[in-house]
Amino acid sequence: MLEDLRLVTWAKRGDRRALRRIYEKYGESLLTTAAVLVGDMTTAEDILHNVFVSFAEGISDFELTGSLKSYLAKCVANSARDKLRSKEREKALLGSIEPNHSVLPSPYEVLVDNEESKRLINALNLLPPEQREVIVLHLRADMKFTEINRLQQVSVNTVKGRYRYGLEKLKSILNGQVEE
Repeated sequence: MLEDLRLVTWAKRGDRRALRRIYEKYGESLLTTAAVLVGDMTTAEDILHNVFVSFAEGISDFELTGSLKSYLAKCVANSARDKLRSKEREKALLGSIEPNHSVLPSPYEVLVDNEESKRLINALNLLPPEQREVIVLHLRADMKFTEINRLQQVSVNTVKGRYRYGLEKLKSILNGQVEE
């Protein structure tokens, strides 16, 4: 927290190394969060890039009042939601078009190279988006339920319920009790 406060202060003064350090410190974790939320590494990379560009552009007005990682994770989650909504609108407008399958593995497939990771990500993708988001933000982005409730604009009890039901469903899926 203290290091983040120093980095933000230096970044406000125009120190590009501070912004680079923030990216190095949180970029990988935020990229994984975005990839799990949207299910596509290319889109996740775009989201992360846009979040950091916006953060850098607005740094002069930024006030760190909590965890920098949580703040950036909220930005990633909001951007992921926006991307998913726009993809749904595109599908509705264009109809379903067969995806173009490449012979080479996508960066997303490389990320989930081992079998357990693939199973977990596939299981997470079977959860309702609200439950998946709560689980990923809480476990991967270290966000508290109170932060997530503000982000999702629902009560803390609703967030806790989504988390609990999501974990239960995830456990059932991973134990083979739910059809994939």
